[in-house]
Amino acid sequence: MSSEKVVLITGAAHRIGATTTRVLHQHGYNIIMHYRHSASAANALADELNSVRNDSVKTLQADLHHTSGFNEIIQQALKFWGRLDALINNASSFYETPVGSISEEQWDDLIGSNMKAPLFLSQAAAPYLKQHNGNIVSIVDIHAERPLKGFPVYSMAKAGLVMLTKALAGELGPNIRVNAVAPGAILWPEHLDDAGKEKIISRTFLKRKGEPEDISNTILYLIRDAEYMTGQILAVDGGRSLNS
Repeated sequence: MSSEKVVLITGAAHRIGATTTRVLHQHGYNIIMHYRHSASAANALADELNSVRNDSVKTLQADLHHTSGFNEIIQQALKFWGRLDALINNASSFYETPVGSISEEQWDDLIGSNMKAPLFLSQAAAPYLKQHNGNIVSIVDIHAERPLKGFPVYSMAKAGLVMLTKALAGELGPNIRVNAVAPGAILWPEHLDDAGKEKIISRTFLKRKGEPEDISNTILYLIRDAEYMTGQILAVDGGRSLNS
């Protein structure tokens, strides 16, 4: 069994997932990068980081809508280094679902990726996280509290993930800490124009957008340093959620 701590990150090939992979790797963690379709991006990042520290990053492909395979995902993850210290529920679907046009397929996809998968993957990982007083960190959204217009199903799914975080903190303590990070203006969605971006920035207290490293550094704090913190949702949003 490896002495290095091992982190499984879902949706690790791009955006915040990829940045979190880099940040945690830089701080000595071994990383299991989950991806769904992004094999080339995941493998390229793994090769880059393995060239820095040999045999420190692995990739794992899975469709997180198929919850029946989650025990196998965890078993496959354990084969790499024989342990699991943290699970980062980062994988997410995000798109508009205006009321009047919502389909059951959209519901299943958004609820599945943002709430159902984190629940069942956490359940599968819990026995192994418990062995090392491990952590679960989920990426939620400030819109879990204030719904984003045009995105009701996504907002509901993230609100469910907030409650899941709090519920799991009670269910899995004292051996596993469970927390979440709620990003604000970090990476812009594709639909947003410049005027929309400026409007969002104007509502922050810091008057600027954040960077993916702001989220990754918060995740690092939660799994490494926040030993007396569980069931908490940390908003990393420049104060936007406080500004009505």
